[in-house]
Amino acid sequence: MLPAYISHPDCMKHEMGALHPECPERIAAIRDHLLMKGLLEFMQLYDAPVATEEQLGRAHALRHVREVADKSPPSGYSQIDPDTWMNPHSYQAALRSAGAAVLATDLVLSGEAPVAFCNVRPPGHHAEHAASGGFCFFNNVAVGIRHALDVHGLERVALVDFDVHHGNGSEDILCNDARVLMCSTYELNLYPFCGDEPRGLNMVNIGLAPRSGGDAFREAVDWGWIPALDAFRPQMIFISAGFDAHREDDMGNLGLVEADYEWVTRRVMEVAQRHAQGRVVSCLEGGYVLSPLARSVAAHVKVLIGAD
Repeated sequence: MLPAYISHPDCMKHEMGALHPECPERIAAIRDHLLMKGLLEFMQLYDAPVATEEQLGRAHALRHVREVADKSPPSGYSQIDPDTWMNPHSYQAALRSAGAAVLATDLVLSGEAPVAFCNVRPPGHHAEHAASGGFCFFNNVAVGIRHALDVHGLERVALVDFDVHHGNGSEDILCNDARVLMCSTYELNLYPFCGDEPRGLNMVNIGLAPRSGGDAFREAVDWGWIPALDAFRPQMIFISAGFDAHREDDMGNLGLVEADYEWVTRRVMEVAQRHAQGRVVSCLEGGYVLSPLARSVAAHVKVLIGAD
């Protein structure tokens, strides 16, 4: 029973222009570094399936799902917001990314894999119930979470999000769903410029000051996330794994390093062992400078699969 690694070549066909930071090379840089570090030898590789309209509809308005399909251009680009574009392959890639979260959920809850990492793009945590944005079309983790709850019948699922940007889309979809606890750290006064006032009682949002570094991040997790997670006792944990808080990534200024991602993954895995039979699904979110992204993902995956 090996940990699952889920990806698909379609995720590299989506691109938003030559200079866009959310680039296809992100997938290859991660895959190649995991291979070089020998971590893929300890994982079972799966192709991400296409998410169905029914699966997407558990997290999104069906009108939104169909609008994304309608905006897919036959050639060139279609603009979604000032930072988000579609090419002819983007819709298929978005379906694969959401489908990866569904497959990961099925594998982990069936016992075919203890944990899963989804190396997919486009990312998802800025996609709201009825809106795309922030490089995101469908909210991959929210689709997976609702699949765990509504199809597999879990009663309590947690989401932790350590991307430098607050997961406004996940909050929009999951706020006030008592079956879900969402814990988020993010940099203050950064896109999407929200999170400071949680939208539901099931939200633990902790904004961090620019340049506050790993000590502040670890303190926020220890005093904010861990007590809430232990009180909630999740039966499964999803991770919105964004690595753009790294000190070499110019998307933010928190100043984290690989050791911080290794540490937070270990803390989350400890909670999963206490309450969730170790069941964790991690989905790639941000991280835009290829070398620190690949190194940080390796530090994360190493702990996730128990190879540390």
